[in-house]
Amino acid sequence: MDRPWWQGAILYHVYVRSFFDSDGDGHGDLPGVEARLDYIRNLGVDGIWLSPIHPSPNRDWGYDVADFDGVQADYGTAEDFQHLLDAAHAKGLKVVLDEVLSHTSDVHPWFVESLTGGAEGPKADWYVWADPQDDGTAPNNWLSVFGGPAWAYQPARRQHYHHKFLRQQPKLNWRSDGAREAALSVLDHWLAKGVDGFRLDVAGTFLHDAALTDNPAVPPGERRGYNWSHAGNLQRHLFDSNLPENVETLEVIRRRVEAHDGLNGGDRFVFGEFSEEEERCGAYLSPADGLHSAYTFVLLLARKLTHRFLQDHYATLSAHPAHWPTISFSNHDVPRTVSRFGGENPPPELAKLLFALLVSLRGTTLIYQGEELGLPQAKLAREQLRDPVGDLYWPYDGGRDGCRTPMPWAPGPALGFTTGAPWLPAAAEHADLTVEAQEADPESNLAFARAMIAFRRASPAMTVGGLEFLEVAEPVLAFVRREGEEAIACIFNFSAEPRFVEAPELDGAILLEVRAGDAELRGGSIGLSAHAAVFLRLPN
Repeated sequence: MDRPWWQGAILYHVYVRSFFDSDGDGHGDLPGVEARLDYIRNLGVDGIWLSPIHPSPNRDWGYDVADFDGVQADYGTAEDFQHLLDAAHAKGLKVVLDEVLSHTSDVHPWFVESLTGGAEGPKADWYVWADPQDDGTAPNNWLSVFGGPAWAYQPARRQHYHHKFLRQQPKLNWRSDGAREAALSVLDHWLAKGVDGFRLDVAGTFLHDAALTDNPAVPPGERRGYNWSHAGNLQRHLFDSNLPENVETLEVIRRRVEAHDGLNGGDRFVFGEFSEEEERCGAYLSPADGLHSAYTFVLLLARKLTHRFLQDHYATLSAHPAHWPTISFSNHDVPRTVSRFGGENPPPELAKLLFALLVSLRGTTLIYQGEELGLPQAKLAREQLRDPVGDLYWPYDGGRDGCRTPMPWAPGPALGFTTGAPWLPAAAEHADLTVEAQEADPESNLAFARAMIAFRRASPAMTVGGLEFLEVAEPVLAFVRREGEEAIACIFNFSAEPRFVEAPELDGAILLEVRAGDAELRGGSIGLSAHAAVFLRLPN
């Protein structure tokens, strides 16, 4: 089919530090990823998205980069990365890197020079510096995602610098020609090595308002639980980030990446993460106007398994028909999917339903490591936490470590992840869900995940087709994926009880073998077992 490889592709998100440790130091590494490439390939996915691999002091576990051209020492060497890249390509897998170009670590040489070189130094404007107010307080009301003012004072310059996240993550100033070119050159560096593309962290935050205008408050009557979950959510982030001008920056980035198309083989792919004011800052642009694709936190934050969580999102997408979405239910930043929707003790069959739903949706799909195993969120004690967010809001919020615990490969103290002491404890909740155990069980979540991915890959409708919702009563969700003469009905029972629904579109349909749970088709009606996911081929 005449389309780019990434359209309808499935990428497997590898959180490197927790995937597989090859040398026993307790930290996952690049040789460990290479050692498990056959496992990833056998899932049937198209490629891997690696969490940041660059040197970092790990204040935010790799999302505070100290050297964009290097490789984190406990992950391996530049040679290890090249070996992994070549091995992945030899197995038919694409490799996408996670690049954090909106900010750096405060130990990055760029920031050190910006700080110490004075207001007239060559990198003076590479970061966002501003004078304090007369009473020494921050220049404006901008709040950090990780709590408190989004400014930190530095006596060496007698100024504050802006940080949207941790104090140790100063904001790179993309309004500076020198800083912007340096950031874009990072993409050139890794594309020249043969990587297939990038996931861009916080892609709505490249630009800030040069006048440092205060962010407006969310009106009290509009505040919901999400707004009260972090102080920063009580203001609309219209001026510290998410500017309409960001659209132009996204196009510059995409064109820079596309300049490498055809070099070292194949088209390149760049997609972004957007978490605030998505439409305003370019999340829903077409592949010809912004990035190739994007995902938001709408599906990642959803906790109620209803029609609305999907239908509202696809209603938003339908207003931007030229946009190609990236779809994700789970990643390194949010609680694992089965726990988010199923609570502390999710029913076993829920994992298959959610995986089937994820793979059935229109877009480029992201699968977070362990999602194919149906892993629930891990419960950790405060002294086990490594994530600064968990420490900040304990015990209200345990942070992100519960979705970052080591991948469970086999029985044992560290569940096969390492021969040493793991950087985060292996989750007791995962002991019965190891890869080894599921490989031996033809009814396992893993077996079902492989079958679902194979089904999608074999079907043009499921891979790139349009999506049309059918009118059926809650708690059943139904939609049709259609491409050319192929039409597949996808039906999901969100209930823990059997359900029976009528849909005239099903009359004459053929019930397909790939399914979770049981179903009985009678003309234009179908009976579904609890949390069933079924698929039917519709007549032409």
